[in-house]
Amino acid sequence: MEGISLTVVFLFVLFLLLGTGVWVGLALMGVAWVGMELFTTRPPGDSMITTIWSSSSSWSLTALPLFIWMGEILYRTRLSEDMFKGLAPWMAPLPGKLLHTNIVGCTIFAAVSGSSAATLTTVGKMSIPALRARGYPEYMTIGTLAGAATLGLMIPPSLILIVYGVTINESITKLFIAGIFPGLLLAGMFMGYVALWSIFRSKEMPPAEPGISMARRIGDSVFLIPVIVLVLFVIGSMYTGFATATEAAAFGVVGALVLAALQRSLTWKTFGESLMGATRTSCMIALILAGAAFLSLSMGFTGLPRALAEWIASLDLTPTTLLIALMIFYIVIGCFLDGISAVVLTMAVVEPMIRAAGIDMIWFGIFIVVVVEMAQITPPIGFNLFVLQGMTRHDIGYIAKTAVPMFLIMVLMVFVLIAFPDLATWLPENMRTRPDG
Repeated sequence: MEGISLTVVFLFVLFLLLGTGVWVGLALMGVAWVGMELFTTRPPGDSMITTIWSSSSSWSLTALPLFIWMGEILYRTRLSEDMFKGLAPWMAPLPGKLLHTNIVGCTIFAAVSGSSAATLTTVGKMSIPALRARGYPEYMTIGTLAGAATLGLMIPPSLILIVYGVTINESITKLFIAGIFPGLLLAGMFMGYVALWSIFRSKEMPPAEPGISMARRIGDSVFLIPVIVLVLFVIGSMYTGFATATEAAAFGVVGALVLAALQRSLTWKTFGESLMGATRTSCMIALILAGAAFLSLSMGFTGLPRALAEWIASLDLTPTTLLIALMIFYIVIGCFLDGISAVVLTMAVVEPMIRAAGIDMIWFGIFIVVVVEMAQITPPIGFNLFVLQGMTRHDIGYIAKTAVPMFLIMVLMVFVLIAFPDLATWLPENMRTRPDG
């Protein structure tokens, strides 16, 4: 009963603060302050200062602003136009034709961005006008883009995996490596859906593209070389154990600046805009993480995580049943919170349950990213929906409807992960990596 009453108090204060428009990070600190003031004898002020400093000075967190900055730099280059030129000749012969450029383009850019919104915006500004001009169905253009852009959260470098790793003190490099197979499999499932759709709805497909010789395809592939080199440079340095996640992020920033300079799109204006964009995003995430760290401390002193974990244990749920319950839970809260907030807000309570159930925390990181990906295309707060609304001028309801098939594919992906956990654990267990510190 005590655990339930504590939960009610925490949730009431949290939703009161969020409902009045308080920033998520400050709302988390407010909840933690109230919890320590009402239910413990420890002075909340000293605890808050110490916790905020220790969470903000984590070395692993250094990779976060660097990867964000790399994505901001690339967003301001001609990368999207070049990617379409390089991809289109190879995608045109496939069932579904150029719709696959949405998925493959998002998969490639996800490997140098780490952000779902940056992936969506960069690939969308290349593909939406091109696919519209060729007569592809609007609902497929928007739906595949909405779903595929969420790959930016899974395929490394992933901002959410960095946040998750810092929150539970797991290796970010291992989390990155764990995301590669599931990310590629999910991209393949998206492409399989497009291929099947094109077969059963062939009348909605536009006329075939003019034939292109193999020499022309290979020639156009030159446009993909810069981004592929950057991907190999950044991600390969981690996979081979040459660099930690933070060092790889620094390499990525240097590589992105070189790429922008070679494309002649690096000016003092774009440099300043990329730096300020990365600063704003990094500060927002850092504030949320600081609030979550203080909330975790407060919950620890009140005994709430232990009480809830004991209550869950008393239900005698199997690990699979627990995971399905958590999937539904995260889908629901994802309707109201962005992905990073949902992860840091719940980890203090969820982590003890997962460890008690004997579930691998690296695997659970990939599981939670897939579920958080669903939240990106779930109304009313699905961030990708708002980005697409600004790009296409369609209403949120229409965009959410087009993304329903992609949402269902992600649900299927969750069950694939549960049935085949080695998809996420085999690679980090069998590759040499360096510690993040």
